Amino acid sequence: MVSIILVECGVIVAEHRTEAYCHPSHSVGASPYSFFNATHRSAMSHFFADDGEKIHLHVSGNGTPPIVMLHGWTSSHQEWFPFLQDLNTHHRVWRWDARGHGGHALSQPTPPTVQRMARDLRNLLETYDLEEVVAVGHSMGALTLWQYIRDYGCDRLGKICLIDQSPKLVTAADWPHGVYGDFDEHRSSAFINELEQDFPEAVLRLGALGLNRRAREKYEANAKGWAKAREWLSQLPSNPLIACWQSLTEADYRDVLQQIHIPALLIYGGESNFYHSSTAHYVAARIPRALLHIYEGTDHSPHQWQRERFVRDLLTFVVG
Repeated sequence: MVSIILVECGVIVAEHRTEAYCHPSHSVGASPYSFFNATHRSAMSHFFADDGEKIHLHVSGNGTPPIVMLHGWTSSHQEWFPFLQDLNTHHRVWRWDARGHGGHALSQPTPPTVQRMARDLRNLLETYDLEEVVAVGHSMGALTLWQYIRDYGCDRLGKICLIDQSPKLVTAADWPHGVYGDFDEHRSSAFINELEQDFPEAVLRLGALGLNRRAREKYEANAKGWAKAREWLSQLPSNPLIACWQSLTEADYRDVLQQIHIPALLIYGGESNFYHSSTAHYVAARIPRALLHIYEGTDHSPHQWQRERFVRDLLTFVVG
């Protein structure tokens, strides 16, 4: 699904040209984060996709295998900042701002669909000649990985980590494992209309009015974190992000799961805003070499709520 305000809030300080992240010790509901400038800085780099679009990214750390980290919808590379100190010690880490994300205006007419983002990922791996990559995808990032595997197989990938995502967002009579367990074609279409009318509020409501009670309470109280997220979202070009979202809802990767022959670490939130635990078990049962962890008491961003555990689980998985 999407990251929405669950981690993007930290990107608000991007205008100050500094890395930043949100700390879970100051709860704002499903977005358990406060904001502050961090001492770590890294230079923004970029590469050009095969259609000429500039894709921005940060590269840090040393060691192999390389780790490529893919953020969620409306988020940016800063989603991964809290984990860099541990990961950089052992690995070269690549964090992009996906096409149309991170506040970067598009220079090409190509919309940031999940298919295009998967091709961008292919371009990244080829540009820097990365092999045996550990690819980590949260939400939209997981969908991007599934699209990549559909298009290119597991070429250049060594292992993958997927965080709190369904292979098909839109539900149906025979598919209860999408968003909320109740997000059919009619509801999906209505949400597109809401995005076109008031993009920031529609994005916030998507996360607030789902399965996580705490998120609803904090949204209704207009807690500080949600207000800051609203401010950040209002600054983003909405049309590319709406086109991106539409491509996510049109995708169906159920057939891809059994094609994943490399090890896969699955991290799901026990109180996800979007998915029941049955979604996690569905995915785990269909990826041949999957290892599932459900972080109880956490939302759509389980890695942000239990950071030490996530880093430990990821590094153990990488060397295992």
